[in-house]
Amino acid sequence: MKAVRCVEGNAAVVEVARPEGEGVVVKVASAGICGSDLHLLPMGLPLTFGHEFAGITPDGRAVAVEPLAPCGECGPCVAGDYHQCTLGPGIVFGVGHDGGMAEECLVPASALAPLPVGVDVSEGCLVEPLAVAVHGVRRGGITGGQRVAVIGGGTIGQTALVAAQATGATVDLVARHDRQREAAARLGAGEPTDGYDVVIEAAGTASALADAARRCRPGGTIVLLASYWDGTVEMPGLEVCMKEISMVPAVMYNRSGPSRDIDVAAAMLASRPELADAIITHRFPLDAAAEAFATAADRAAGAIKVVLEP
Repeated sequence: MKAVRCVEGNAAVVEVARPEGEGVVVKVASAGICGSDLHLLPMGLPLTFGHEFAGITPDGRAVAVEPLAPCGECGPCVAGDYHQCTLGPGIVFGVGHDGGMAEECLVPASALAPLPVGVDVSEGCLVEPLAVAVHGVRRGGITGGQRVAVIGGGTIGQTALVAAQATGATVDLVARHDRQREAAARLGAGEPTDGYDVVIEAAGTASALADAARRCRPGGTIVLLASYWDGTVEMPGLEVCMKEISMVPAVMYNRSGPSRDIDVAAAMLASRPELADAIITHRFPLDAAAEAFATAADRAAGAIKVVLEP
């Protein structure tokens, strides 16, 4: 079957064996290109890319995939924090396991998240990034009546906007590019000011973190929802300390009691069908993976979420 892998530092479609083994084979219908994929590409990982994907199970169910294969037995797993499984980052599909940028992907049954009625499988790949946002909003303790700002207009910023709105909060969004601002306006974001109770940093740069601290009210909270791929980032220490701002990191998704972030995200996508129209800017067949990756890297040209359709 066809799959997207790294060949000499570039995304390429190659022939690989169909997946076999314990688990469920998902026939992939949509796979999103994440900023993480763009950063991982030069590393030359010897496996299939893709952790944002949805498809059809052998029994005909439309599902999104929570792209994790934790052990299920360590302390974090038992507590519901399986994203912090002691097996480490290798539990992530597209990082330690073959991912969803392929015709098929083998996943644990526990990774399946049924898509609600009204969510087309061609848009189901948005459930994973939306789950990241749901987790961050929960970690940040965002509630109705609060004023929230999101810094960053990419997929995570736009999904954080929707997830924060679901709490009843008033949400504004700061974005660099026109297409990102247009999407945020379509989703109901207001114009950014300052004095926010919570600021969600979804850009992953030192300048964005400094902007978050500036816009946060004294005693407020910054949710670190971005990935800092440079390894270190300059902290706006004086402003954070003088305002006594709480810094809350959030990564991936997990379970709170009986509720998985991934299932909450699937239900949220069903309740906000305009999200897909607002942020899916490009669709490509799997064979056009190289062009799709180049498009996803060009934010200034209007790309937000680029989707591959095997």
